Amino acid sequence: MCEIYASQNPQLYQVSKKSIRIQGVVTSLALENQIWQVLEQIAAQENLTVPKFISTLYQESIERHGEVDNLASLLRISCLTYLLNSTESKS
Repeated sequence: MCEIYASQNPQLYQVSKKSIRIQGVVTSLALENQIWQVLEQIAAQENLTVPKFISTLYQESIERHGEVDNLASLLRISCLTYLLNSTESKS
């Protein structure tokens, strides 16, 4: 039943930490490798680097909602939204 999920390469869900600068402050983000790959796709589509995309998303989220409680979760859900929208546009 779960063959497609259970057979994934463990490297894809291994967590990697990267440091980026957001609003002049260096922060460390720990995300799954596949999330980093999707962030690279999104950033490329926007003609941005991954750090610039994350910084822009962070700033725009603050402008809309006043704060970002969990940046890692925001990034994961942003990737999921991107992938779902990509799938829907192909249908």
